[in-house]
Amino acid sequence: MTPLKLRNTLTRQTGEFKPLKNKKVGLYACGPTVYDYAHIGNLRAYICWDILRRVLKMDGYKVKYVMNITDVGHLTSEDENGLDKMEKGAEREKKSAWEIAEFYTDAFKKDIAALHIAEPDIWCRATEHIKEQIKLIKKLEKKGFTYRTTDGIYFDTAKLNDYGKLAGLLKQKLRGGTRVGLGGKKSITDFALWKFSPKLKKRQMEWESPWGVGFPGWHIECSAMSVKYLGQPFDIHCGGIDHIPVHHTNEIAQSEAAEGKPLANWWLHNEFLVLTGGPASSAGGEKMSKSKNNFFTLRSLIERDLPPLAYRYFILQTHYRKQIAFSWEALAAAKTGLEHLYAAARRLKQEKNGKNEDGATADKFYAALNNDLDTPRAMAILWTALKTGRLSLKTLIKFDDALGLGIKAALEKKSEEITATAHTLAAERDLARKNKDWKKSDELRDRLVALGYKVEDGPAGTKINKK
Repeated sequence: MTPLKLRNTLTRQTGEFKPLKNKKVGLYACGPTVYDYAHIGNLRAYICWDILRRVLKMDGYKVKYVMNITDVGHLTSEDENGLDKMEKGAEREKKSAWEIAEFYTDAFKKDIAALHIAEPDIWCRATEHIKEQIKLIKKLEKKGFTYRTTDGIYFDTAKLNDYGKLAGLLKQKLRGGTRVGLGGKKSITDFALWKFSPKLKKRQMEWESPWGVGFPGWHIECSAMSVKYLGQPFDIHCGGIDHIPVHHTNEIAQSEAAEGKPLANWWLHNEFLVLTGGPASSAGGEKMSKSKNNFFTLRSLIERDLPPLAYRYFILQTHYRKQIAFSWEALAAAKTGLEHLYAAARRLKQEKNGKNEDGATADKFYAALNNDLDTPRAMAILWTALKTGRLSLKTLIKFDDALGLGIKAALEKKSEEITATAHTLAAERDLARKNKDWKKSDELRDRLVALGYKVEDGPAGTKINKK
C-alpha cells in the first residue's frame, strides 16, 4: 500500500505522514461551540476528519482521537469585547447556560451519528478543565508572556518572533492604537487568556482564579485539553480554514511559549461550504455562517427528504481542501447517487459480480485516499469498477469502511424497516418534547404519520412502527 501523504498547513507542503510513535497517532479536532445547532458547513469538517481517522486505521495506525466541546469562553467577536456565545444562547432561549450546553451537545452527537461519524475516543468539555487552563495561564505568566488589562489577562504576541507562522503572516507590525476599541490591549493581535466577570452582573459560568473571578478565553481551552490527553507535541491538529489566522495561530503561540516546543507536527484544514450568488470569494460564493443567519442544519435537509448520508456522499465528491458550492439541486443529485450505490450493491449481492476483480482497483482506491484524502478520486475509481463489473461485494463493503456511506446496513435493511430519516425525525421530536416545544413536537408527529408510521409516546421517548 502506498504511504499516506498529507498537506501540512504549517509547512505549506504535502509530504509523507510519519507519526511520533510507531503506528500510534494522536489526533485532535476542534469541536463545536454548543450554543446552537451545528450547521451543515460546520458538519463538513467532522466528515473530513472522520475520513482521516478511517484512512489512518485503514493504514494500520492506532488512533487516539480527542475532540473538545466549547461550552464557555467563545466570544461573539474577535475583538474580545463580544458576549460569550453560551450566555447569548441562554438569553435567546430563556434557559441557563448549562442547559443550553447540555441540549446542543446532545443535538451535535445525534447529528454526527446520523452522518456515520464515529464519536472521538475522548470528549473534553471546557468547563470540566478549568484547572488545567488556569495552570497553563500561570505558566505563561511566570515566563513573562502575559499582562493585565481592565477586563482580563492577555497574551503578549509581541514577545514571539514567529507569531502568525501558521497563517503565513509577517512579524506583526500592528500595535495598540492602530484601531479603535482595543480595550487596553497592547496590540490588536493580543488575545484573552482569562476574562474578568462584569462587576455589576454575575455570569452563569464563572470561576475563581489567581487573577479574580472570571472565565477562560476560547483559545486556551484547546491548548490545555489537547496536551492533557495527547501530550506535547502530538501528531495531527485539525479544523476549518477559518481557524488558521486566529484560533489555531493563538493555540500555537501560547503552547509553544509555555513549553518551548511545537504543539502539533501536522495541521490540517478543510475549506468552506459556500452559498452561490453571495459576495465574491475564490469559489464565487459566501461562507455559510450563523452570524449571518445564512445557514442550514441537518434538520433542514431532512425536512426536504434528503437523508443525512446523502449529505456525506455530497461532501465526499469534493476534496477537503476545496470549497463546495451548496445547492439543493446538488444535494438531490447526491441522494440519487447514494441510492444508485445501494442498488449496485444489491445487484452485486444477487448476481455474484466481481469475478474479474484483479486487485488493481483496490490498489488505486487506497492510493487515492492516501494521497491527501482524495475522496473524489476514490469515488470515481469505485464507480468505474462497478460499471465494468470488476468489483466484488466484499471489496465494496471494505471500501465503505473508509467512506462510511452505510452500504452494509443498506443491504441488511428490509423494506418494512424504519428508515434513517424516520429515526432522525423521531429523535428530533424527542428533543422538541424535552424542550417543551409542543408545536414542533406535533409537527414532527404529523410528518411521521404522513410517512406511514404509527407514533406512540413511552418512557423511552417516541416509538415508531410501520403501519
